[in-house]
Amino acid sequence: MSRNIVETILGAAVIVVAGGFLTWAYSRSDVGDPGGYTLIAKFDRVDGLDIGGDVRMSGIKVGRVLSQSLDPMTYRAIVTFSVDSAVELPLDSSAAITSASLLGGKYLALVPGAEDIMLGDGEELTLTQSAVNLEDLIGQMIFSQADGG
Repeated sequence: MSRNIVETILGAAVIVVAGGFLTWAYSRSDVGDPGGYTLIAKFDRVDGLDIGGDVRMSGIKVGRVLSQSLDPMTYRAIVTFSVDSAVELPLDSSAAITSASLLGGKYLALVPGAEDIMLGDGEELTLTQSAVNLEDLIGQMIFSQADGG
């Protein structure tokens, strides 16, 4: 009988420790509401940009990609992302999908404009530059060399 009590207490302790670890890991991760305000940008293609990916300005992370969807009317990709509330973006700011490295993933790079009016929650960035597909560039280079030779 005493062995069953010890096993029960030990099992409960393991569950409490596992729950504590999961709570700690969740609080340390970037999962959940990032805070700040939400903006929208439309791109021709968003190859390699993942949900949860970084939004950077001057190389500093200022937000996160929240969602991606397809506009059924224009067939452009709609990217919804958050920006830290301490960062105010002028109305004429631009967004570009940029490679983190040659083999790495992509992130959304923001370039602030010079307008006096700032973007608000839910507004759209109209100046965008889509992702560059490395395979397409290499293919163009190879075939242009073959045509020239």
